[in-house]
Amino acid sequence: MTAFTNKGCPPNVAGMTIAFFGAGKMASALIQGLLRSGICQPGDITAASPDPSHLKALQDSTGIHVTASNSEAARAADAAILCVKPKEAAAALAQASPELDGKLLLSIAAGLRLSTLKKSAPASRIVRAMPNTPALVGKSATAYAAAPEATALDIAMVERIFSSIGEVHAVEENLIDAVTAVSGSGPAYIFLVIEAMTEGGIRCGLPASLAQRLAIQTVAGAGELCLQTGEDPATLREMVTSPGGTTAAALATLEKHGVRSAFIEAIQAAERRAVELSGE
Repeated sequence: MTAFTNKGCPPNVAGMTIAFFGAGKMASALIQGLLRSGICQPGDITAASPDPSHLKALQDSTGIHVTASNSEAARAADAAILCVKPKEAAAALAQASPELDGKLLLSIAAGLRLSTLKKSAPASRIVRAMPNTPALVGKSATAYAAAPEATALDIAMVERIFSSIGEVHAVEENLIDAVTAVSGSGPAYIFLVIEAMTEGGIRCGLPASLAQRLAIQTVAGAGELCLQTGEDPATLREMVTSPGGTTAAALATLEKHGVRSAFIEAIQAAERRAVELSGE
């Protein structure tokens, strides 16, 4: 499994036109990333949604084309990105399917297998991906799995799209549920950690705003330290932990309360739920 970032972009695939089915936060993040990176111009993108308020907000902020019809959006596009709730996916694809023949269909609808998507868009080349909400600030962790019919150009395009909002990894489809458990749901785990650290700081006498800011910056800085140094997290943890010191006392308490095992079990529970939601 290899990571892919903007630094290692494949040959240019700009100039393709893209339809978005959905105009919510993740669609907006992807569109902003495509425009910011120069992969697409506003005129290359059309977003479709039955919600006129979402369409207006997206058009006002980006200048892209908008429509209420998935079919109309797909007709003029070289590729389509499915950004709707899983329960809405079948209807969206049913409306647009005739216009997707021979085109790339990229789905970020959680839990929908390649085989399920193929039933709704049988003549499309399909790629399934799982980004996460830090895409909104260009820091997404995304993994994708491609159906056998996806071409090298399709893969290049998918990697360019997701590298515009963060980091991207290619995986086998049987790992997507695990990806969902670790990074798809993962931001919520870290927000919980920030909440707990903030509350701890408040109980120790810090003003709430300062405690929260210190917690947020500490989490962000620790993650960046892992990325920048390439060191194993256990090594970095040991570097901070002096025998008999404050960090050692804190870590002993966390281990006493089973925090490590709780996180592991939480990720396993999320993976099981992802499998259940897929219907398999």
